Amino acid sequence: MAEIIQKDGTWVFDGDTLRLTPGRDKNVSLLRRELGELLVPLTALAGISFEQGKKSGRLRLRLRDGADPLLHATGGRLTEPHDPYQLTVESDRYGVAEYFVDEVRNALLLDQVPSGPVDSYLLPGPSVPLSVSAGDGVASFDGERVRLEWKWQAEDAKSAAGPRTLPLADIVAVEWQPTVGLENGHLRFTVRAAPSKVPPKYDPNAVELWGFKRDPLMALVAAAVQARLPHPSAPAAVEDARPAEGAPAPPPATEDDHDALLRRLRELGELHRSGVLTDEEFTLAKQAVLKRM
Repeated sequence: MAEIIQKDGTWVFDGDTLRLTPGRDKNVSLLRRELGELLVPLTALAGISFEQGKKSGRLRLRLRDGADPLLHATGGRLTEPHDPYQLTVESDRYGVAEYFVDEVRNALLLDQVPSGPVDSYLLPGPSVPLSVSAGDGVASFDGERVRLEWKWQAEDAKSAAGPRTLPLADIVAVEWQPTVGLENGHLRFTVRAAPSKVPPKYDPNAVELWGFKRDPLMALVAAAVQARLPHPSAPAAVEDARPAEGAPAPPPATEDDHDALLRRLRELGELHRSGVLTDEEFTLAKQAVLKRM
């Protein structure tokens, strides 16, 4: 068993599962405290790394694509203080962190855990019922339906419509977007047969977020709903996404697509040089990009 205890939290690995417990330090984010202890099966991991700094280092877990509904719903937009898969390590515990990384990597190799994407969630998502108040509304989810209620600051278009109840069966997608600069964030639900293109400020199926302390908690609602929606890579979802017989073929890759793939290759190279990706992980990821080119 490997264990590392820090103010930021405690990580324990027993050979099959990583137990991630947030610390009680005042610098631990509200999201991580509310999310609580996470049990991450080894099969959900794509890799682990440790980065040293002058005063502190950082342990990072990299999960397989599609393994965690929280990461899927937030689209990788959780900033560093709120990411439950990072742990700040004090300089006098660098040796322990390196040992922890070795133990997890050895287990991944021994169990021959693939690093590719999965077609079902390997983590359960936040427990329900839950309710979060932030931005211009309150979002609640009981496992079967989402309820949106509006604060007095909400726009008239929302207030006049009153509270919204969205059955889970009517929800096809959920998205959480943090506030960035002068652009407000949101929690938005895409409802079957009623897609909305209006800004979240006026969308009755969205809560607008203004960059306050409780905004990240809306990601818990997004993750809880996402965990109960069909996995986007499940065989049925893939089948539904295929074009109908006789439909026109998709257009060939454009020059912009090619440039995006080249940028991805450069990003992978930087991750490899910084130690985030192992040699094997970098090779597999690079081959996947080259195939798309």
